[in-house]
Amino acid sequence: MIRKFATVPGFRVVLALILATTLAGATRLHAQQAPAPQTPAPSTDQQQPVPPKPDSQQPGAQQTPLEEIGLGRKPKVKNWTNWSFNVGTGANLPSGTTDRFVRGGGGIVAAGAARNYSEYFGFRLDFQWDNLPLRDSALVLAQAPGATSHVYSLHLDPIINLPFSKTWGGYVLAGPSYFYRSGKLDSSTAIPGTACNSFYGWWGSCFAGSLPLSGDFLKTHQNDHGENFGVGITYTIRPHVDIYAEVRYLHGKSGVNTTDLRPITVGVRW
Repeated sequence: MIRKFATVPGFRVVLALILATTLAGATRLHAQQAPAPQTPAPSTDQQQPVPPKPDSQQPGAQQTPLEEIGLGRKPKVKNWTNWSFNVGTGANLPSGTTDRFVRGGGGIVAAGAARNYSEYFGFRLDFQWDNLPLRDSALVLAQAPGATSHVYSLHLDPIINLPFSKTWGGYVLAGPSYFYRSGKLDSSTAIPGTACNSFYGWWGSCFAGSLPLSGDFLKTHQNDHGENFGVGITYTIRPHVDIYAEVRYLHGKSGVNTTDLRPITVGVRW
C-alpha cells in the first residue's frame, strides 16, 4: 500500500513536511529541558572599589575641627612657677616676755625664696631682720642711757597656697626657726657682781644670777631655737607678680630666755 502511494508525487511532499515538523518540535523540547548555564559567583578575593574621599578643598566638603586632630588647641596657662621670691618690710609687735622690755613698732626687713611643687604646695625659706628698740622702763632697769638691740632669724616652712580667685589668694606656713639676738648698751652704772634684775635676765648677760665681775654685760648675744607660724594674703598685679601682706608669730628660746615677736610684713612676691 505504501509503495503504491509512494509513486504519487504529492505524497512525497507531504511526507517531507511531516518529518521536518517532527524534528523541529523535538529540538525545541530538548532546548526547554536542558539546564540553564550558571553564572559564576563573584570572587571575594576581588577588592571592592573604595569610594573616593571628599576633597577638603571642594566647596561643601566637611571640615575636621582642628581641636579633634590636636592642632590649634590653646595650651593651658600655668598660673604658678617652680620658684618664687619675696621681699618685704614692716614692723613687729613683741609679745610674751619680750614685750616687757621691747616696745612695738620696730622695723623689719624680710626676704625669701620658695620651691613650689604645685599650685598649692611648696617649701619656703625666709631670712628676716627685726629691730628691737628697748622701752624706757627697760633702760631704767639696765641703768643705761640708750641701747641698740635686734634679732636675725631664719625660717624654713612648708607653705600651702590658697587661690581664692584670679587676683586674690592666701597662704599658710609654719615650721622651725633659728634666732640670733644681739644688743649693746651705750653704758651702764650697774655694779659688776651684783644680782641680776629681770632685764639682765632677759638680756642674757647674767652669770650664776649675778652680773659678770669683768663688767662684760653691756653686750649680749644668744642663739635661740624655736618655731614660727604665719598667714598671708596676696593680690596679683600682673602675671606671676603679687603684692602680699603677712603676719607671723615667732618664738625662740635659749635656756630660760625667750624671744617672742609678731612681725607684720608687706612686700612683693614674684
